[in-house]
Amino acid sequence: MTTVVSDTGVGALLRDWRERRRLSQLELALRADSSARHISFVETGRSRPSEEMILRLAEHLDVPVRDRNALLLAGGYAPRYTESPLDAPELETLREGIARLLRGYEPYPALVVDGSYTVVAANRAIGLLLDGLPEHLLAPPMNAMRVTLHPEGLAPRIRNFREWRGHLLAQMERQIAFARSEALRAVYEEVTAYPLPEPAEAGDAEDPEPYPYFALPLRIEHDGRVLSFVSSISTFNTPMDVTVAELAIETMLPADPATVEYLRSLSG
Repeated sequence: MTTVVSDTGVGALLRDWRERRRLSQLELALRADSSARHISFVETGRSRPSEEMILRLAEHLDVPVRDRNALLLAGGYAPRYTESPLDAPELETLREGIARLLRGYEPYPALVVDGSYTVVAANRAIGLLLDGLPEHLLAPPMNAMRVTLHPEGLAPRIRNFREWRGHLLAQMERQIAFARSEALRAVYEEVTAYPLPEPAEAGDAEDPEPYPYFALPLRIEHDGRVLSFVSSISTFNTPMDVTVAELAIETMLPADPATVEYLRSLSG
């Protein structure tokens, strides 16, 4: 017999995540080894899901770790995942590993950001690209999206600014659709409101002899030359801490031989 319980809110939250992922109740049930009837009862509040069921459904719905805690709380259970400050003693090994990774990637730029693009670590090559920017953009907590898209930031130096801006905004839109992050939405609304530089200022004119890039590059002026990079973003698999789950390591791979040669010359 099904036990009718008062609506704790977890059913409505699970239904919202299911609809976000565009799954039917039957599809979710098949993935989670359940039944469409039981999923329906959970979503309507007629059945209270166990802690194990909430976590199983969250796994198959690809719910971010932070929001899994919210589901558990809504279901009447304690949060499963901790949220440690990045400077916490228990994350010392993580910090040391990130620092080694960033140093090892030099002379190419690399940085680590949190879920709202606040920069939490960067190597010396990032400082090369940021040289000469105003202090109000570089002062902690520095935000990578703000620095890149602000008209006093890197925007006037980026030769293909409109393309790169479109790429970054689309990336943020996907992340906002994936997770409930008011902090990220606030950053998005801020940077989309920045005035666009004139094409000549942003260097959007086509190059006379474009290099055959294998991915959309960031083409940025530095010291009288144009450097080209493609971006790669890595996250941690199976995180058990909210802070760690929201970290992303971005590495900038040189996209042409001239950029490789120039950066190596600086480190020689």
